[in-house]
Formats: sequence, structure tokens, C-alpha cells
Amino acid sequence: MFGKLYLIPTYLGDNPVHGVLPDAIPKIIASTDHFIVENEKSARKFIKTTCPEKRQSDLVINVLDKHSKTSIDTFLDTCKKGIDTGLLSEAGCPAVADPGAAIIRMAHQSGIQVVPLVGPSSIILALMASGMNGQRFSFNGYLPIDAHERKKELKRLEKLSQEQNQSQLFIETPYRNNKMLEDILNVLQPQTEICVACDLTLPTEMVKTQTVNAWKHTKIDLHKRPAIFIIHKK
Repeated sequence: MFGKLYLIPTYLGDNPVHGVLPDAIPKIIASTDHFIVENEKSARKFIKTTCPEKRQSDLVINVLDKHSKTSIDTFLDTCKKGIDTGLLSEAGCPAVADPGAAIIRMAHQSGIQVVPLVGPSSIILALMASGMNGQRFSFNGYLPIDAHERKKELKRLEKLSQEQNQSQLFIETPYRNNKMLEDILNVLQPQTEICVACDLTLPTEMVKTQTVNAWKHTKIDLHKRPAIFIIHKK
């Protein structure tokens, strides 16, 4: 029989593991030696923090990033030999705004059982706390880097939100967050609602929903703070 592929959520920042993750996570990590991860250094730190008694020398780690796309065919060989394997995201839930989806697709094609585990997702947490439409929403990943194209996309998402009554979620590289918020406030209509959710699950957590016009009178520094942006125009 094949081993299972466990989808193991991680914390969203440097906070106590047991404050954001259920007891099942350390138990799975304690019984698993084979992992597929986005970054080996941070994965080892997370495993050590979550399961201090586990020996690092026992870990067998495959790195799944932009440099490993041509070599991932063997990553599930352990599962095919009957050995359970854990898939770790860099932050939050595997395969959600994360390259792990490619591994999960391979697992399904090979008949390997995929087991999703409960943990924090910044996307879902932000939507929960936003007060916006949680029945109809779309996650759009990163918007274009080019300023002109980004502004066009913001206008398109605002229009789509109004036409479909659909909350539009997206993210930005943390060091460009302030510029993103500036563009949002310069491009969108004054009464369009904007939610900014940053540092989720951390002591510095902030979730705030208000109109574009109100945001223009709000002082906030989002520099290097992981954030989710949500647009909703009624």
C-alpha cells in the first residue's frame, strides 16, 4: 500500500506553534521523516520548533521551488514505497498561493491518498475578519508589477466586484505593500470598501475595513508586513 501525503500547515509568523496549530500537527511531524518543502532552512526550523525531540539527522527533505520543477517526478517515490510524506508550505497552508499544488496533482494521478490538515490560511482569516462577501469571492494572487498594468487590474477587479457582488482578494510582496495601498487609494472609487489584513495571528495583527475615502485619512505602515488586500464595491 502507498504511504499518505500529509498537507501540513505552518505558522504565519514567528509565534508560538501551539497558539495557532492543532495538536495533530506535532503528532504527524513526530511520525514523519520525509518532507517536501519550499525552503529547507525554514522547514527545519519549523519542524524543530514543533517537535523538539525529533532528530534533524533523520529528516529526508526534497526542496520544491522554482529551481526544482524538472526534478519533482521522484518526490513521491517514498509514498509509492509505503512511506508517509509531509508537504510543507513556507507559511500557512500547502498549495494555497504555494507551489505545492504540483505535488498534490501528481499524488492524485498516482493514486496516493492526500490528507489535508487543519491550520491557518491568511486568505481565509482575512476574508473571515473583513466583513465582506464570504459567499462569493476570488483570490487573484499577485497583481502586475508594472504600474500601468497594476492600475488597470485594480479597476478591473473593482468593476468585477460590483458586477458579481464578489470580494476580490490579492497579495503583494511585503516590501511593496505601501505602494500597493497608495495605488489602491489613487485608482479606486471613494466609496469602494478596502480591507487590509496584516500580521495575521501575530501580536501585531491588524484587520481594518473601510472605504477608500476613509483610508486616505488613515496613517499606516505596511512595509515588510505580510498582508492580504480585499476589494468590494457595492
